Amino acid sequence: MAGTPLTGFRIHPSAPRPAEALLAAFRNVPTGQVCDAMDRLGALDWRIKPLAPESSMCGPALTVRTRPGDNLMVWKAVDVAQPGDVLVIATYGHTVTSTFGEFVVKAARAKGLAGIVCDGVCRDLSGIRATGLPTFVLGANPAAPGKDGPGEIGGRVSCGGVVVEPGDIIVGDEDGVVVVPLADAQAIAAALVAVRGKEASMQANQAAGRLIPEWVDQRLTELGCEFLPGED
Repeated sequence: MAGTPLTGFRIHPSAPRPAEALLAAFRNVPTGQVCDAMDRLGALDWRIKPLAPESSMCGPALTVRTRPGDNLMVWKAVDVAQPGDVLVIATYGHTVTSTFGEFVVKAARAKGLAGIVCDGVCRDLSGIRATGLPTFVLGANPAAPGKDGPGEIGGRVSCGGVVVEPGDIIVGDEDGVVVVPLADAQAIAAALVAVRGKEASMQANQAAGRLIPEWVDQRLTELGCEFLPGED
């Protein structure tokens, strides 16, 4: 019936947002280190990569679930986004048409967003790269999307095989994208300190010529690997 709200055609109130001090713990941190601090969890589908390899981003998720082949709610999400947000667009992996193009990204850049992540594809690659806004997608398709809805802004979504809640911390670089659940972010930030310390120690050891960590042989011995004698 006309005028009756559809299930999934809605905009939720503002989501919880991480404190700036908490966000700062994840800024300029490689996604690999963030995954290590999360016991190797949190990484989106490996195919979701930045259009510009040097891209990096960090910010709270503003989630968008859109009907495949439509971007009406993507435009509205840019309108309601706050500076520093990362737009996380779930399209069910739609690749038959693009989900957004240069003009959406220009608007997002002007609004001060930190980046865009989409489990679909975009178009206008050179124009998007020229904006400088970190943009992570599966690829490109020149076909335009429709603008009819439905869709949902600010709800729980699945993007790239990972559940994303509004306000979760999104970290991205040339390796891909990682989702840090806001509910666990303080504990993950604490674990990240140890991970970064371990990597710094490995860097120092390799610089000093100790190329293979001691734990390699220790672990092999624990697992019962047999070290055979060499031939004379």
